[in-house]
Amino acid sequence: MSILEQFLPAFLEEVVGDRFGRYSKYIIQDRAIPDVRDGLKPVQRRILYAMYDAGNTPDKPYRKSAKTVGDVMGNYHPHGDSSIYEGMVRMAQPWKMGHTLVDGHGNWGSLDDDPAAAMRYTEARLSAIAMELLRDIEKRTVLFKDNFDNTTKEPVVLPSRYPNLLVNGVSGISSGFATEIPPHNLREVIDACVAVMENPQLALEQLMAIVKGPDFPTGGLIMGEEGIREAYETGKGRIHVRSKTSIEDMKGGREQIVITEIPYQVVKSRLVTAMENIRIEKKVEGIAEVRDESGRNGLRIVVELKKDADAQGILAYLLKKTDLQVTYNFNMVAIVNKTPKQLGLKDMMTAYIAHQREVVTHRTRYELEKAEDRAHVLEGLVKALNLLDEIIAAIKASKNRQDAQNNLVEKFGFTERQADAILTLQLYRLTNLEITSLEKELKEIQKRIAYFRSILASEKKLIGVIKDELLEIREKYGIDRRSDIQGEVEELKVNLEVIVPAEDVLVTLSQNGYIKRTSKLSFTRSGGELGSAGVKEGDVVRTLLDVSTIDQLLLFTRKGQYYQLPVHLIPEFKWKDTGTAVVNVVPLPKDDSIVSVIPVKDFEEADRSLVFVTKRGQVKRTELKEYRSTRSTAIAAVKLGEGDDVLRVSLSDGGQDLLLVSKLGMSIRFMESEVNAMGRVAAGVRGIQLKEEDEIVAAEWVSGDEGEVLVLTELGYGKRSLLLDYPVQGRGGKGVATFEFKEGKRVRSNGERLIGALLCKEERELLLLTSSGAQLTASTEKAPIEDRKSIGKLLAPVDKKDVLTTFFPKADV
Repeated sequence: MSILEQFLPAFLEEVVGDRFGRYSKYIIQDRAIPDVRDGLKPVQRRILYAMYDAGNTPDKPYRKSAKTVGDVMGNYHPHGDSSIYEGMVRMAQPWKMGHTLVDGHGNWGSLDDDPAAAMRYTEARLSAIAMELLRDIEKRTVLFKDNFDNTTKEPVVLPSRYPNLLVNGVSGISSGFATEIPPHNLREVIDACVAVMENPQLALEQLMAIVKGPDFPTGGLIMGEEGIREAYETGKGRIHVRSKTSIEDMKGGREQIVITEIPYQVVKSRLVTAMENIRIEKKVEGIAEVRDESGRNGLRIVVELKKDADAQGILAYLLKKTDLQVTYNFNMVAIVNKTPKQLGLKDMMTAYIAHQREVVTHRTRYELEKAEDRAHVLEGLVKALNLLDEIIAAIKASKNRQDAQNNLVEKFGFTERQADAILTLQLYRLTNLEITSLEKELKEIQKRIAYFRSILASEKKLIGVIKDELLEIREKYGIDRRSDIQGEVEELKVNLEVIVPAEDVLVTLSQNGYIKRTSKLSFTRSGGELGSAGVKEGDVVRTLLDVSTIDQLLLFTRKGQYYQLPVHLIPEFKWKDTGTAVVNVVPLPKDDSIVSVIPVKDFEEADRSLVFVTKRGQVKRTELKEYRSTRSTAIAAVKLGEGDDVLRVSLSDGGQDLLLVSKLGMSIRFMESEVNAMGRVAAGVRGIQLKEEDEIVAAEWVSGDEGEVLVLTELGYGKRSLLLDYPVQGRGGKGVATFEFKEGKRVRSNGERLIGALLCKEERELLLLTSSGAQLTASTEKAPIEDRKSIGKLLAPVDKKDVLTTFFPKADV
């Protein structure tokens, strides 16, 4: 048989799946996820045990880190020295651990993410509290297993005499699982464990009255009680961690923001750089200097402000845009019975208490065995001292030590263990004093045996021992809470004035959709006239707005969408430049166009609403505040019927009348208050009853009787009629005629449709556009004042093949 025939075919998926499965099991159980009982990953456990085993304890001098790393790598952890040293470094850094487990001497890194010095330069020993993790390990409290090469034994878990998983927290990533458990306050966690031991049915609300939330070593303000509750219930939750800041007064009426605590796991140097970049790039007006004044007295970052700067506004911006405030996501995963599990607070405590039950039970059994052995020996010695002469005679008559031992067992009924102890008895122990002390020791040992047996026999006593020992640790190592907790998450509102200097500017939108923002200075230097505005050939400025950079624009489209556009985001151009296509500023589809632009200073302004008029005669009114948004994409502004378009949108206070004019010369005037306020995406109500082929071409807001209504046809015929002649009617009627079209073969036509209407109170210059893009001008005064139902007069001669499509008054500067 050839060698090739001995191989069996295998599918790649099966091979890869099998290998990856083994790899995943290894990194979940033996690398990245901590054990729920001692809160340690294997590398951490091995480092602590190796230091303990080598006598590198708090009562001895510091020892080179390289020696510890070598011991760990040679005996327990056959991986790279960097992973071992990195684990050791983390356990020595007080800004990462609630209570450091390694007492480091030398350069062990910094909050600025400076690396620790190489392990050949640093020294370390176990910290005092780390000894509590290892306490009683030599008393058979935990299981040991063979190391990687079967040359020695290592602990499967440490006795962990305090709840290290919650106190120090942990973070890690494996395949398919990650864990993120924050540090907690030692006193609170121990108090909660004691409470659970006293009442295993304790509700989460009662536990949260004791453990209020995480307690980060870097302090800070924790916001979000609901997130903490969720995390403690399910193992997953989200909180916000904010820096501790204050605003201090300086000389010369200036102020400075002082930061004394930053969020957990935030790198200080990067935070300072981010704030400095904001100053350099002038994203915020008013920052004069950013300094890191941290030193021996603790963390201190100073943001010095310019005179009259808005300190609160700048602080809000920094909190929002930098790591001065961060979100922290709980993902409390730990190994329980060799399986990764997502755990709530009570689950963790229950698992820890079960571990302590085992530890104390095993320790008590071990101590009971030792005590019983000692009592057995003492009983033999006391019995021997009472038969001293006979025993000496028996020993003298013996041939050798073994014979003497056998004789003592046979003649006096001693056990081999007692006989051995009698033979090793020193002569000075035969004094009266020593005999008394042996009897006294025996009585004490018997008392201890009774005590150990009572612990093993009573669950209540066992829990009492665990409780007492936990409370001792609480008293010895407990520290005050470092992080403050706030129930509500404070919403960060950044005033636009902080980011953008307020400046009055002009915004223009042309007929062909070109938009630009221009400073008043550029406008004045260019002659201060609308006619000098830069537009492409055949284009014309349709909308001119005098606004501030801190205002918002609402851009409403023909298809019922709208965009909220902050004025400061409109690209700035000189007055004579054409600007940029509006599609470069907002994502406007090709088949849509802007019909109205409305500037807004305050969305919460009382009694202000937006009124929509569509071509099919629908009217809708919605409160302005409904249109506040933070999105830059299109948002639905009104629900349109099939084949309908938005004609005009206007800001109104609801106190005027609305005049609608149709293409076929009908009009209606009704009170705007007849249209009730509706939701943002409502369809509105009928404003006028139209014929099938008719549509609205103009909507004007009017009040009183002053002024005239100008209408114009596609052939350039127009006239004015008094507003007085338009009676106020009920909404939704057919309305009244506002123009008469000439009909007949011999009569010259004055047009077939109206292209628009306008309310005139004084002379206005009109701009008329034809279908080919040609521009004509006419004055409103040229239009005669006639009855509503009249044929009008030719204002602008046009070719029947190039009729007028729209007109509007020239914008006022």
